[in-house]
Amino acid sequence: MRIRVKVEGFRELDKALQQLKTATAKGVARRVLMKAGEPIAEAGRANAPLGPTGNLKASYGVGTKLTRRQSKLHKKESPVEVFVGPNDPAAIQTEFGNEHQAAEPHLRPAWDENKDRALEIISEELGTEIEKATARAARRAARLARKMGA
Repeated sequence: MRIRVKVEGFRELDKALQQLKTATAKGVARRVLMKAGEPIAEAGRANAPLGPTGNLKASYGVGTKLTRRQSKLHKKESPVEVFVGPNDPAAIQTEFGNEHQAAEPHLRPAWDENKDRALEIISEELGTEIEKATARAARRAARLARKMGA
């Protein structure tokens, strides 16, 4: 299931992000999204049942990579994507259940509890990260100018 969120008030940040080099902008966005995904991953870890091996709790994380099977099914929609959740294949059966076991949702409640916090983190951190990246670029340009002038 795909979830879309509409936000308002990010136009200025988007314009500032577009002023950066593409690779830098992607890095900024990736860092902010990884930070915003952490509360969801932590809640998922806390909600996940221990199970016989305990692997489900340990498999929760935030990252930019999918498993081979997931990437075959995934349709990329954005230049920067970050994924939150478990990488344990048993997570699907645990989350949704099957004919042999009842559902024990852990990721959906984690999302529901923390989606607003994730958006807050994005709104708080994006401006800061853009400023840091702009300052780094300015320092790099000044260093290059000194080097060329010397």
